Amino acid sequence: MIKWLNNLFSNTKTDHKIDNIKTEVHEHQKSNINKVSTKFLIVGLGNIGAEYVNTRHNIGFKVVDFLAKKESLQFETVKLGALAEYKFKGRTFLLLKPNTYMNLSGNAVQYWMNAANIPMENVMIITDDLNLPFGTIRIRKKGSDGGHNGLKSVQSALNTNDYIRFRFGISDEFKKGKQVDYVLGEWDDSEKIALPERLELASEIIKSFGTAGIENTMTTFNGK
Repeated sequence: MIKWLNNLFSNTKTDHKIDNIKTEVHEHQKSNINKVSTKFLIVGLGNIGAEYVNTRHNIGFKVVDFLAKKESLQFETVKLGALAEYKFKGRTFLLLKPNTYMNLSGNAVQYWMNAANIPMENVMIITDDLNLPFGTIRIRKKGSDGGHNGLKSVQSALNTNDYIRFRFGISDEFKKGKQVDYVLGEWDDSEKIALPERLELASEIIKSFGTAGIENTMTTFNGK
């Protein structure tokens, strides 16, 4: 990973998309373009610190942690977060856990999009959603932040709401005035039992996003 990161920062960055490249582009440039087009940034939103590990608000971290553990990957501390690299069917997935705390998540997203030269359409943000029943999956190509501070930060940093978000339902089973306690609270016993199956599904969604595309992924997994 360290060698890969060193190579990453030594490469010249480009914002060009493959369909904008002229036919006279050199072969080595084509190779670089193809490499970019098969690279994906998967960002799990959450807060760093032991007190947040098992909280509902940290489901983004939990999803990428689950995939990393399943595939025997190691996260390494990098600028603005922790990063693991996962290769699957010719694709490279960069799994990112920002260390900026939720309210500044966009800084890490923007930084790693630029550093790894990953286009907007290859970025997926994973977050919790109070408006969905526990474990319900909803994937969208754009939308509002829904009052979520992490998504607000991402939208502000990218200056758009046209980015792919994977919302994981945590339900809204809290009493009036207790929203913060609920979101920052830990999963109850029934949720803990159900989580592994939901996290397995989330791993399949990430892989599908990179291999089958966002449209097929939404069709296959939304509502499950």
